[in-house]
Amino acid sequence: QRLGVLHVGQRIEEQADFEKIYKNAWADNANACAKQYAGTGALKTDYTRTGKRTQWGLIMDGWNSLIRYYKNNFSDGFRQDAIDLFLGNYSVDEVEPASPLHVKKDWKFLALPIIMVVAFSMCIICLLMAGDTWTETLAYVLFWGSASFGTFAIILYNGKDFVDAPKLVQKEK
Repeated sequence: QRLGVLHVGQRIEEQADFEKIYKNAWADNANACAKQYAGTGALKTDYTRTGKRTQWGLIMDGWNSLIRYYKNNFSDGFRQDAIDLFLGNYSVDEVEPASPLHVKKDWKFLALPIIMVVAFSMCIICLLMAGDTWTETLAYVLFWGSASFGTFAIILYNGKDFVDAPKLVQKEK
């Protein structure tokens, strides 16, 4: 009222248009910040916008959480490296000839996940499209199931190699 935005007696809670614009701007800002930090939109923006939790909002939060988990573990090491460089937590050593950022990946980092996905898909297909006999179907399911489980076990055993960790080590303070 002192700024002249509201008349005497008006309350901010009664301004539905302002509240809608404000909540949407707040949720849009949250999305922008979350995309920079986590690589996906913010969680619970349906609640921020409407004040209610929706089924679609729950589905989108689950999807965003899965994407965040994947990015955090397998493709976000460069983000931490960039933050460390920007903040000065890592200083580039001009004497060192090789870049710590360039690490050559082995063939298994591409081949094993593809094999696992194909084997798991084949297992599901064999379950859905049953063969002439139950023994034939069981044999196919056991083969593709063991192939998917085996590659998954190899990936788990070598888990630290598959994770995209930051490559720059923080300088000591």
